[in-house]
Amino acid sequence: MSKRKWTSSMMLLSLGLALTAFTPTPATQPAIAAELGAHWSYKGSTGPEHWGDLSEAYQICEVGKQQSPINIDTEETTDPANDEGFSVKYKPALFTIANNGHTIQANATSTDNTLFIDGKAYYLLQFHFHTPSEHTINGKASPLEVHFVHKSADGQLAVLGILIKEGKASTVLSEMWSTLPKKETKTDIKLAKTITINQLLPSDKDSFRYAGSLTTPSCSEGIKWTVLAEPITMSSNQLKAFQAIFPNNSRPVQPVHDRIIHQYD
Repeated sequence: MSKRKWTSSMMLLSLGLALTAFTPTPATQPAIAAELGAHWSYKGSTGPEHWGDLSEAYQICEVGKQQSPINIDTEETTDPANDEGFSVKYKPALFTIANNGHTIQANATSTDNTLFIDGKAYYLLQFHFHTPSEHTINGKASPLEVHFVHKSADGQLAVLGILIKEGKASTVLSEMWSTLPKKETKTDIKLAKTITINQLLPSDKDSFRYAGSLTTPSCSEGIKWTVLAEPITMSSNQLKAFQAIFPNNSRPVQPVHDRIIHQYD
């Protein structure tokens, strides 16, 4: 083997070992996809129906049996036997925002916001948006959906999803919306004011819970999903401001298969 071929082989081996040792998180997936050359999008030959063919790391997008999002048929939900619904401990916190090429994402700068499911704590990593809503309820979508992504101390992910309909403007997100980056950003934009996530939640905390996946490649399963039954509102101008940047960044609903959807009142 020539010296040049030997050097190239060793570089590829080193890259492979580095990627194997690295555990993806929702915030780092776009960077990994770019490094592997597995570009994905929401349309055309790299759209959702092709994600499973783009990379071996994305195969579960096609063959997985617990994929998200789903349509929640309220006639097919089940009352939980023993466990309780979710609770939160959110307080005013600072965030940075970014346009990662797929959505607008707000990244937490601390672990001050906590989601509790069955007594287990999950700490808020980031929240981001999809239009139209990825989850549907009884077949009906909303103009927008926000996903609050949390991670427990042992690495398990739990996502809180809230549908957003047109109505009263969101004052909680006014600063963020006034600085929405229209193009992909290389560095985060720091928000000057804190965001109180509690004020984004609807007063009615009825919810649905099911076992699902990330809704973007790698589509990893084992995600604990909670979707609120009651939507929140944004003004028409706020909805249009996001849709002007991302006209459609939503994965279609996936088969439920034999999964149980619990409903919490």
